[in-house]
Amino acid sequence: MSELLEIQNLSKNFKDFSLQNVTLSLPGGCIMGLVGENGAGKSTLLRLILNTLQKNSGSVRILGEENSEENMIHLKEDIGVVTDEIGIPGCLTVTQIEKIMRNTYKQWEEEKFFQLCERFSLPLKQPFESFSKGMKMKVGIAIALSHRSRLLLLDEATSGLDPVIREEILDVFRDFVCDEAHGVLLSSHIVSDLEKICDYVAFLHQGKLLLCEEKDVLTSTYCAVHCDKETALSFPKTDVLFCKDNTFGTEVILKRSAVPRELSYSPVSLEELFVYMVKGEESV
Repeated sequence: MSELLEIQNLSKNFKDFSLQNVTLSLPGGCIMGLVGENGAGKSTLLRLILNTLQKNSGSVRILGEENSEENMIHLKEDIGVVTDEIGIPGCLTVTQIEKIMRNTYKQWEEEKFFQLCERFSLPLKQPFESFSKGMKMKVGIAIALSHRSRLLLLDEATSGLDPVIREEILDVFRDFVCDEAHGVLLSSHIVSDLEKICDYVAFLHQGKLLLCEEKDVLTSTYCAVHCDKETALSFPKTDVLFCKDNTFGTEVILKRSAVPRELSYSPVSLEELFVYMVKGEESV
């Protein structure tokens, strides 16, 4: 599989925040979840990818090309972008929106757009301002998928939506990556959504990329062990992600390979893993 997105040592410094040396890559046919609390740097990273924000150092390659200002003119044809706020004038109807997009994208597919609108049960004649948040998000997704985009960049695209609508939208993303020439980078703090759909997960915290790994590798690598303090201290520190004493003993999150045969362990969800990683990072 070819890499649709390659980021190397990407950094951006602000007065009170820094995105620090982020390195990750997204293969074709895959969905990567970008996990992080509000303020972790997810939106900053997406803006750097799109070159709407100037980096301090590092590099970004999209579909094999550097994301320079010159290259982004044609690369934007291949990128579908959906953010938490869909920037469409409230007075426009879906039909009017389609006419504008037809003159915006060279590879615009009118038939596909209206097929998606029908799938999403979107009214064509109502003003955009009358739509619910979920309906507005569906319009944004329909646009992103209707100009033959190969890479979707989604910033909190499922945030604030009810579970039924979120599941419907996740199904659309699953269909999209059935083509191995396509890929999705989905930023969200709803880790349960990412656990359902992602092939890769990147954990971002306070501007630092804690890790980027295949989801199945992550969930099979780490586990939770409940034991006494002495046993907890016997585990190699390099294999322990998090350790906490409680009323019933000590809870340890560590690599399964470090657990002795005589001890039982329980699986750890992505959400638990992220929380434990953040706690471990903050305790250093």
